[in-house]
Amino acid sequence: MSSSISTREELSSSARRAAGKIWRVVEPQHRIATAKLTDTLGEQNLLEEVIERTKPAIPPECKHLDFLLFTPFRYDAPYPRGSRFRKAGRTSGVFYSSENPDTAIAETCFHQLLFYAESPEIPWPSNAREFTAFAVEYATPLSIDLTRAPFDDRMAIWEHPTNYERCQEVGELARGANIEIIKYSSVRDPQHKANIAIMNCAAFAKSEPVDRQTWGVFVGPTGARALCDMPRISINFGKDAFAADPRIKGMSWDR
Repeated sequence: MSSSISTREELSSSARRAAGKIWRVVEPQHRIATAKLTDTLGEQNLLEEVIERTKPAIPPECKHLDFLLFTPFRYDAPYPRGSRFRKAGRTSGVFYSSENPDTAIAETCFHQLLFYAESPEIPWPSNAREFTAFAVEYATPLSIDLTRAPFDDRMAIWEHPTNYERCQEVGELARGANIEIIKYSSVRDPQHKANIAIMNCAAFAKSEPVDRQTWGVFVGPTGARALCDMPRISINFGKDAFAADPRIKGMSWDR
């Protein structure tokens, strides 16, 4: 492995305690869909139990957690494309999150725009798309921070907008060193605030979310806007907000 990339020994010697509150954004988890297919609450509960039995088993170390927390670790089907710290293929899950809700929303807005960048024939949506941001608490004796020494001299590697190969190597090394959390700078947040990648269910300090927000995300020819009513927050991401990614920079905005 290149000397510019960490070794398991470097990760182990740099591991520190860490604790805090983090945010993740998901699509709304509506039970209304199964309610439409049933006549009573009992029938609905039975249908949801049947659906649950068709899903992969929950990892034993995650069974005490709310489904929003254990879901990224549950599905063992081959991972299709890879992500920042997870290689494509049959690899272990990662719970991606952010230290601030606005950073998590920036990540969400980027991926919404990326969908349209990669689907130039699809017209812009006429309505906002709804998302749920939820907060969880974590605590671990084994965390590494890629924004601090001895890792911060390799920020160009950790923050590459499209090439995740070296980060994925660090993810594999982190698992081998029993590292439970990787802190890193968000590539998508224009202010580059911190993201947290949870590599193991043991890092969750509480079994359920401790806070929730509902957001509406509009994407269109001027960029992306995100609105939250409680608390009242508005965030605008113009065309240039995610221009560091060549896929967004080169996308067609007229459709």
